[in-house]
Amino acid sequence: MEFTSLLIFICFATIYLQQTGTTEALSCHETDKAALLDFKSKITKDSSRLLSTWDQSTDCCTNWDGVACDPSTGRVVNLSRPGVFTGPDDAPWDTMLYGTISPSLGNLEFLRVLHLGNQKFLTGSIPSELGNLSHLTHLFLYHNRLNGTIPASFQNLRKLSRLLLGENRLSGSVPDFVFQDMSSLTFLDLSENLLSGEIPSSVGKLVSLQRLDFHGNNFSGSIPSTIGSLNDLVDINLSDNQLSGIIPVSIGELSKLDALDLSRNKLCGSIPSSLLELPSLRICRMSENKFTGSIPSFSVSSTVLQQLYLDNSMLTGELPDSISNLTSLQSLLLSNNRLTGTIPSSFGKLTSLGSLELARNGLSGPIPSELAELKYLQLLDVSFNPLNLVKLPTWLSKMTNLLRLYLAGTGLSGELPEWLTAMGLTYLDLSSNALAGELPRWIGNMSGLYSLNLSNNAFHSAIPVEIKNLVGVKELYFTRTNSPYTILDLSDNMFAGPIDENIGNMNAMQWIQTLMLSNNPFGGSIPKSLGKLTYLETLKLEKNRLMGAIPSELSNATFLKSIMLSKNKLTGGIPSSVVNLKWLQELDVSHNMLTGEIPPHNATIPAGSFEGNSGLCGSPLPPCSTA
Repeated sequence: MEFTSLLIFICFATIYLQQTGTTEALSCHETDKAALLDFKSKITKDSSRLLSTWDQSTDCCTNWDGVACDPSTGRVVNLSRPGVFTGPDDAPWDTMLYGTISPSLGNLEFLRVLHLGNQKFLTGSIPSELGNLSHLTHLFLYHNRLNGTIPASFQNLRKLSRLLLGENRLSGSVPDFVFQDMSSLTFLDLSENLLSGEIPSSVGKLVSLQRLDFHGNNFSGSIPSTIGSLNDLVDINLSDNQLSGIIPVSIGELSKLDALDLSRNKLCGSIPSSLLELPSLRICRMSENKFTGSIPSFSVSSTVLQQLYLDNSMLTGELPDSISNLTSLQSLLLSNNRLTGTIPSSFGKLTSLGSLELARNGLSGPIPSELAELKYLQLLDVSFNPLNLVKLPTWLSKMTNLLRLYLAGTGLSGELPEWLTAMGLTYLDLSSNALAGELPRWIGNMSGLYSLNLSNNAFHSAIPVEIKNLVGVKELYFTRTNSPYTILDLSDNMFAGPIDENIGNMNAMQWIQTLMLSNNPFGGSIPKSLGKLTYLETLKLEKNRLMGAIPSELSNATFLKSIMLSKNKLTGGIPSSVVNLKWLQELDVSHNMLTGEIPPHNATIPAGSFEGNSGLCGSPLPPCSTA
């Protein structure tokens, strides 16, 4: 939205400059010229040459980039040097200025537009002299490094239509009187600063306001009820603050409101039903608060609401059947509350739904088969609810568009059904259940998987070699994302048989950073090929009945930070090259059958990491006997 607005104003400035070039115009006023040159003098670095045409010997109205004048008076009315603008090839150019904003800009007494937004490196405070610009309608200083407070003199900017100060380092409270007379203001952005104190009640005087964005500050206190009188409000974002108290009932009267974000505050009390029934509300995000009570029922039969985020909000009671009236709903996030009862079968009427997240509540089963009617559903998360599923519902196989399925901790048992291979899943989490039997060989046919989590079950078998076919997987609890981060977690199962000696040679393992195979009855030895995992940082092989020596080849995995080998049956000495890995921060070889002197090492490793090996000696254990 900001980028679109930016382009509009650049076009405005360009047209203005073109017009002044085709009509008889007065030369730039000397006062304005001096003010602009003083501004330039405070810029310490202009690597993009934004001000290169600003020269004492030329006319600022006709020759200076980014400056436009009133042709009848020669007074500067527009100064626009934004950090992103359209270049000659119609592509956006990203620029920056280093320095401070000169107080002399306050002498541009006829200025209407001041746009220095997105220059990234403008520092210092906002000059109070800008409050002298009584004709100013647009003030854009966003995405810089400006500090200090919002000048009290801004109360004089009575003609402002847009005030964008977001993404700076402004601090302190906002004086209540600042907005007292800004009846023309349509867009107010103070987001992502360090502002504190209460939101001034004078925002209720901004009768033309359409967009209010205060997110990412330290505002406290309650939301002013006066906001409910701003009948033209379309967008409110007060997220990521310290706001408390209840949601004002008056917000439920904002008939034009399109988007509301109150997430990550300390709001309490109940959610007004009138708010969720606003006729224009598409986006409602109120996650991570301290609401009490239940989700209000909806008396309306249809709505435009597309996103409803109420996760992490301490809500209680049952899921209201009336949610099914929200026929435009695309995302419903209710995870991490205290909801009880069953999932209403009427949710199958939410035909536009793409994401349904109900994890970590007290919901009981079954999952209604009517959800199979949700043809656009891509994410279903009902993890860690007492659903007592026992078996995976077969109707899930009909959901061919489902990409992410999370059923961790839902009471599943028995063996995995082969129809999972036909679903096209990219994320599958069945962890913390009682699944048993052999890990099936057909798991290697799930070629679209990015993430597979089967940890904390009761599988027993060797890990099938077909897992090497999961070349797209990047976290293997079993997973792969688009980033280089990789996890393989098969901990807390009953996998038997030795770990494949060639595990470090598998293509699917080449980006592994975290390998966790602890608490399985593998037996066998630690594969030497693990040293070929050049990105490996964490290796956990605890309680695996491993035997033989610690291979010195592990030291070839030079980025290793954590090596956990406790409670096995390892023998021999500790390789000096392993204990002296450059980045090693954590090593635990306790409760094995190791012998010999602990090699001198630089890492700080406590004695407890070596205990339980009767044949080990040397620092940090007692010294070896010289007898």
